[in-house]
Amino acid sequence: MSAMGEWEFQNLYLPRGTSRRAATRVLTDQAEYGHWELARLRLFADGSRRVTLRRKVIKAVRTV
Repeated sequence: MSAMGEWEFQNLYLPRGTSRRAATRVLTDQAEYGHWELARLRLFADGSRRVTLRRKVIKAVRTV
């Protein structure tokens, strides 16, 4: 396994007009129930957001 660890990523698009409160709720739910963390958030001039979430990949190791 590499020293940096392995991550899986999920991209979300929050359209223009999505309130800050609604965006917070979506990201909070992803963090609480999916164990995702915020890797990057881009806010565009039109008000839309592109969000990249990440979480560590946990690989099971067989024990004998």
